[in-house]
Amino acid sequence: MSFPQNKGLAKGFMAGLDECLRNGADIIVNTDADNQYCAADIPKLIQPIIENKADIVIGERPIDETENFSWMKKKLQHFGSWVVRKASKTAIPDAPSGFRAFSRDAAMRVNVINDYTYTLETIVQAGRNRMAITSVPVRTNPELRKSRLFHSMYAYVKKSMLTILRALMMYKPLYCFSVVAIIPILIGIGIGIRFMVFYMNGYGTGHTQSLILACTLIIIGFVTFVIGMLADVISANRKILEDVQYHLKRQMYDKESHE
Repeated sequence: MSFPQNKGLAKGFMAGLDECLRNGADIIVNTDADNQYCAADIPKLIQPIIENKADIVIGERPIDETENFSWMKKKLQHFGSWVVRKASKTAIPDAPSGFRAFSRDAAMRVNVINDYTYTLETIVQAGRNRMAITSVPVRTNPELRKSRLFHSMYAYVKKSMLTILRALMMYKPLYCFSVVAIIPILIGIGIGIRFMVFYMNGYGTGHTQSLILACTLIIIGFVTFVIGMLADVISANRKILEDVQYHLKRQMYDKESHE
C-alpha cells in the first residue's frame, strides 16, 4: 500500500495496521524504515504475545550504548520516556521506539489522532485503556541515514510534548483541566484573603481592584473546571464510540480475512 503524497508517519502506520488486519494477521510487527532495529529480535518481540502475557510489546533499545545518539538525545529520550510513563501509567522504558508488536485484538483497538507520530500516543492510549503492554530489550543496527521525521532536536521535543499533552487531555480531560483550574482559583483566593485582611483592619478603600481581580481569577478557574467536566463527558462518549468501532472492525476484518 502507498499514498500518492506524504501523509505523515501516523497515517502510514494506521494504513499498515489496516492492511495487515484485512489479510488476517494474528500478530503485527512494526519497524522503522531506516533499518535501526535488528530483525533477528522479532521472535523475542512477539514472544509475550504468543504466551498471552501482553497485547502490545515495545522493543527497548540500549539507548546509553547507542553510539550515533548524542549525549543530549540520550537524555531527551530518557526524559520523554519518563513523561510517557507518568502520563500512561505504564512501565515502558523506551517510549519513542518504533520496533513493536501488536496482537490482532490490540491492533483493532488502536486509534492514532495526531499526524506526527504514533509511538507516544499509542502507549498513552494503551495505558489509559488498561491494555496489557510490556517491553523487551532489543538490539540496534549502525545508523544508515539521519531521521526524516524531524529536522531539529527542538522540533522533536516540541512536537513530542504536544502529542503527549493532547493524548493525556483526550483520555484524562477532567484531571488536566482541574490542574489548570486550581492555579487561578488558589491565586484568587489568596488575593481575596489579602483584601479581607485589609478590609477588616479598616484599609479596604483603595483595594477594590484586588477584590475584582480575585473574583475574576476564581471565575476563570471555575469555568475551566466546568470545561473539564464537559470534556470528561465527551471522553466517555469517545470510549463508547471506540468500543463500537472495535466491534465493527472485528466483523469487517474477520469477514474479509475468510473470503
